[in-house]
Amino acid sequence: MKQLKIRIFSNGMVQTETEGIKGRTCLNYVKVLEQLTGARAVDSDYTAEYYEQENVLGTETDSEIKAGTENE
Repeated sequence: MKQLKIRIFSNGMVQTETEGIKGRTCLNYVKVLEQLTGARAVDSDYTAEYYEQENVLGTETDSEIKAGTENE
């Protein structure tokens, strides 16, 4: 499950941590949070998940499916 953990401190500092978001995709969430808060990220640390590759399920197009059935 993808999660964002957001902590807002009394001095106005915002700290965010991602969980379940692999690879560089997590950086997209930083941009969204900057836009929502009007703030700018000044420091980041990468978790082990940053260096992992997200599994994406492939999809077949209609032409690939048709081409596969023509050879049978």
